[in-house]
Amino acid sequence: MDHNVGDQTFPVTNVEEFIGKTVGRRKPGRPGKVQKTGRAIYRLSGFKVCDPGVYRFGSHEEADEWMLQMAIKRAHLAAKS
Repeated sequence: MDHNVGDQTFPVTNVEEFIGKTVGRRKPGRPGKVQKTGRAIYRLSGFKVCDPGVYRFGSHEEADEWMLQMAIKRAHLAAKS
């Protein structure tokens, strides 16, 4: 492959560039902590699309349609209460 000066189809990386100083001492949080918080918020919200259990479908389209029907059903029940 011939890389001409005017050809910019390949990435340009300057390996001699000085990145600089990192300022601060903050360390990233653990992903597990975020998941626990999300699960707690979801559990406390009381939102459920369907009852727990195993549901088997013949196709993804059939599962999507069933899930939509269950979401509509739950929304109607929530609106009545």
